[in-house]
Amino acid sequence: MKLKLLMVAMLVAGMGPAREAPPPVVEAQPARPEEVAPPQSEPAAPPELRILSATEAEPADFLWQARPVAVFADTPNDPAFREQMRALEAGAGALIERDVVVIADSDPAANSAWRQQLHPRGFSLVIIDKDGQVKQRRPLPWDVREISRAIDKLPLRRQEIGRAGLVR
Repeated sequence: MKLKLLMVAMLVAGMGPAREAPPPVVEAQPARPEEVAPPQSEPAAPPELRILSATEAEPADFLWQARPVAVFADTPNDPAFREQMRALEAGAGALIERDVVVIADSDPAANSAWRQQLHPRGFSLVIIDKDGQVKQRRPLPWDVREISRAIDKLPLRRQEIGRAGLVR
């Protein structure tokens, strides 16, 4: 009998208060204004994708610092060049995360160091790793998803991803 009574009491206690019971009253202390909201600082501007002209930088400037993605064309009005540049600008977040710097070269007459080193013909997309080696060449525009996947497969990027996991 005592065991049954004990079990019933435990069941009733486990059910909690009845629905009709008023919620418990918690006395609140008036908060000071400085405790309510932390001081607002200027929000940091989101980083922007660096898009440079081929005449503004040399390939050696990015060695071990960034991954250049060079976009070449014979004219700035090349539809493939324009499509590629729009895609890169639209997917800037993924590229910034991968330390990408876009090098745009649509003037063959300028004969930039990029053209001398990479020898493009017509439209060309070239992905270069931080060690300065050419990793991918494409004759057609790629979307940022494809570029990101190609970069994520690179050994240096895989090391970066691994190190990022250890830091957290």
